[in-house]
Amino acid sequence: MMALAFPNISPTIVEIGPFALRWYALAYIVGVTLGYRLALGMARRMNGRPTPAELDDFLVWAVVGVLAGGRLGFILFYNLDFYLQHPFDMLKVWNGGMSFHGGMTGVALAVLLFARRRGFNPLSLGDLAAVAAPIGLFLGRLANFVNGELWGRPTDVPWGMVFPHADDLPRHPSQLYEAGLEGIVLFTALFLLSRVPSVRDRTGTLTGAFLIGYALCRITAEFFREPDVQVGFLLGGGVTMGQILSVPMLLIGVALVALARRRVPAAA
Repeated sequence: MMALAFPNISPTIVEIGPFALRWYALAYIVGVTLGYRLALGMARRMNGRPTPAELDDFLVWAVVGVLAGGRLGFILFYNLDFYLQHPFDMLKVWNGGMSFHGGMTGVALAVLLFARRRGFNPLSLGDLAAVAAPIGLFLGRLANFVNGELWGRPTDVPWGMVFPHADDLPRHPSQLYEAGLEGIVLFTALFLLSRVPSVRDRTGTLTGAFLIGYALCRITAEFFREPDVQVGFLLGGGVTMGQILSVPMLLIGVALVALARRRVPAAA
């Protein structure tokens, strides 16, 4: 069976002594930076709260939420038994192991706490974060591909690839599917929605749209992605952990959009 050659790209960009810069770390750095710049521009045009200065202060909260939530989410949702037996490995983030659903929960908690502390509607901050988030998702999935991890299920499509850390079977490059869906498609939809005053001014609509959009993209992509070996298929087979975790996102997103439609648009 023919298969495309997997590109031989080193996961490490540069290594100097004990210091090593990896593509995955660079994806986080660039994703946060570009997302912050986009959210900052949106905040300036909205001329409300959060202010650009408040966004500056929130940046550290967001980074902590992503990293802590992502790591804890992976531990709890994907490999709890292993980490209960090897608790010190919980700190070895350089070995990989991050969960988007955990990272999103961490950021959501950071948004709630920060907005409450500063005295403004957390959904107004959530709307900014929602439009910016797909940038990091896109870069993160590209880094997954470069690392040869989170590969897809066996396939006979012409673009199937043999991943070096899997087996000899051609597999879907599902990381690229997710980069396209969760990154390009979702960002385009949210960015265009953010330019529509009737959508942008109803606080919470963009947050809800992001939750709906991501959930649908992730549920779709999971049909092509190989489940984590330590988790496998759930609920009698055919359903993955990623799909299960996306269902609450979808429901919450629908509720936020419905509530936003009943809300008086925010003053310009």
